[in-house]
Formats: sequence, structure tokens, C-alpha cells
Amino acid sequence: VGTGTNACYMEKLDKVELWQGTNDGPNQVVVNTEWGAFGDNGCLENIRVQYDQIIDKESINPGRQMFEKMISGMYMGEIARQVLVHLVDEQLLFPGQPCEALKEKGQFFTKYISEIESDQPGDFSNCLSVLEDLGIEDPTVAECGHVRYVCECISRRAAHLAGAGVSVLLNRINEKKVTVAVDGSVYRFHPFFHSLMVEVIEKLVNPGLTFELMLSEDGSGRGAALVAAVANRAATEREQKQQSSEQEAR
Repeated sequence: VGTGTNACYMEKLDKVELWQGTNDGPNQVVVNTEWGAFGDNGCLENIRVQYDQIIDKESINPGRQMFEKMISGMYMGEIARQVLVHLVDEQLLFPGQPCEALKEKGQFFTKYISEIESDQPGDFSNCLSVLEDLGIEDPTVAECGHVRYVCECISRRAAHLAGAGVSVLLNRINEKKVTVAVDGSVYRFHPFFHSLMVEVIEKLVNPGLTFELMLSEDGSGRGAALVAAVANRAATEREQKQQSSEQEAR
């Protein structure tokens, strides 16, 4: 869960309908879900809101990667900006201030969400710093609270959607205990993303299944290395079997 979002999992070979290899091994394969594209067929329309529609319309790939546009770091900050601009336009936030920087696309960075939510309850130091960067002068405590609440709503939705996706995979794998390696800047730096994911997974995972979310350093790189190592071992084992068969034939 970083600039984009995706998930891979181990699947039993007999469940992989598109498998074109032999059935004498391996008994499991890695499936890349490309879940960022979930919702491209319209199945998420009942939970998408007006801000999601604006994000999609103004993106470089309208109608595609709908799940990703609700979760990933590339879009979370812009979703927050859209909400805040709407509140400003309705004179519900920062009345009398032009908020020119805030109204410029891409100027409310996703890192701002993590920074603002890192403030302790009742403390708005990071929030004040972010608003100062945006040229907003002397915001009230109430206004800082409103900004934080907007950020909380967006990050909670993102984490719950990601957690829902993980719970589906855990239920499909159906192992008693699974460790989920999670990588990406959003998961890594947001102060509550981990706990929010756990919160929803615990509600959706099948009874009797346990899990652990673990921060993975360079998960994509290590995953590729692991696949390469397994492939190399399999090739070596095949070569050894062939040599053994040839020796027996002699």
C-alpha cells in the first residue's frame, strides 16, 4: 500500500483455472491479483462518492484502477484536498481566506494526512504546520479539528478497503495462521493504518483463522528474489533427476 496498491498470495494449483504447466509440481503458485483494478466493472459504484468521481475523471486513466484510486498514496491526498476545497467553497472552513494553494490540484500531499494524524489528541502542531505551508493563516482550533477529521475519514476508508481485500484472500487461503507481509509508504508511515486494517480484517476473516500483518522491507524485491530462488531450485532438482535416470539407464 504505497503509491499504488496490489496483493499477491499463494494459491493451491488445483484452484488455478488458467494454469498451463504440468501438474506434477509445484502444488502451489503465486497469484498476482492486480486488485488495484477491482471495481473497473462498476461493482464499487455503490460506495464511491463525488470526490472519487472527480479524482477518476481528472486522472490519466479514467475508468481504470478504481480500487487503487480509493486507497493508494497517489490519490489519498488529492481526495482530502477535494473535500477541503468543497468545505471552503461552502464557507464552512477558513472563511474570508482565498486558500489559493489549497485549490491547486496536487498541493495537499498524502504525507500531510500521516503528519496531521500523528498529532496527539488536542495538539495540532503538525496540522498548523501543514496549513501554514498552504498559506492559510491563523486557523482556529475547531478548523484544525475539522481538517484532521477529513484526513481520518479518508485514511480509515482506505485502510478498511485494503483490509477487506486481505480478509478475502485469507478466507480463500483458509490456513489456520497466515503472516501477511505489507510494504509501501502509506502502510509504513501512517500512524494508524496498521491498526485500522487489523480492525476490519478481524471482523471479516472466517472464525478459527488467525493472521499477523508484518511490515516488509522491500517486499516486491524480496518476493522476486524468492520466486527466482524457488525456480532455480526446481530447475536444479529436475536436472538432478534427469542425470539420475540417465545413470540408471546406463
